[in-house]
Amino acid sequence: MTARNPLGIHAAVFAGGWSPEERRMAARRARRAGYDVLEIPALDPEAIDIADTRAVLDEHGLVGVCSLGLDFDADISSPVPEVAARGEARLRAALDVAAGLGGGFLGGVIYSALGKYDRPMDPRDRDSMVAILRRLAARAADEGVTLGLEAVNRYESNAINTCAQAVQVIKDVGAANVVVHLDAYHANIEEASITQAVADCADHLGYVHVGESHRGYLGSGSADLDGLFRALRDTGYSGTVTFESFSRAVVSADLSDRLGVWRDLWEDGDDLAAHAHAYMSERLTRVAGGTTDRRTLPVPLDSEIDC
Repeated sequence: MTARNPLGIHAAVFAGGWSPEERRMAARRARRAGYDVLEIPALDPEAIDIADTRAVLDEHGLVGVCSLGLDFDADISSPVPEVAARGEARLRAALDVAAGLGGGFLGGVIYSALGKYDRPMDPRDRDSMVAILRRLAARAADEGVTLGLEAVNRYESNAINTCAQAVQVIKDVGAANVVVHLDAYHANIEEASITQAVADCADHLGYVHVGESHRGYLGSGSADLDGLFRALRDTGYSGTVTFESFSRAVVSADLSDRLGVWRDLWEDGDDLAAHAHAYMSERLTRVAGGTTDRRTLPVPLDSEIDC
């Protein structure tokens, strides 16, 4: 891990949509909080104004990356050809956004629907998923984009729940521009330990989400975040570290329902963002120096940032 990994933040900390006003507000607040990268949800990629978004990001000195989760009616792991085709079309549209923003990354649940399945994945559906990811990876390579497969918990996919499973899919796809997108929130649910999860995917790790066990303030839940940062150091991870959190106070009701966000653990996105930046910066600096004590920052951290 480098002494200064780029620090990112998910746009949903500031905005529930991506209208012109929302993207300007999100970029302004992300930059004021000290972030380098703004992760933009591309759930409806064709609704994103690529040129204007790129201009806003450039104005605030931010790198823009994208993430999304597919829907059950647009799912590349579906046995229904028309549904799988819609999923592939959506991924291609999202890839166009990621390429246009210049950040070079598209991650998330790009391999299945984001939601609870009522059955295990059929091996034939997995084969179809891998084939479509292989085509997407080839197109992404031409556009200079890396694809991240985010391992999520069992209630949000039946395809990839652990980093080891993500690595196996990457090997089956066989493309150098497909990486593991590790999320501490999900790893806290599914993995034997966060440190083991990092070790399982170390050679393929390309993007990291830092989130608490309850999606609230970092350090106020049960996720082993200190273990995460130590493991990133030990494996030499040099990529982006992005804070992700959701609250119904900001995020749209539709996405909140899909993510199971039934309670608000925060309402002030600026305070949350400032605290997360300080928390991650302190731990990145500490582990870079080789110390391993388990100090924590106060929660919450007061902030003077305004809108």
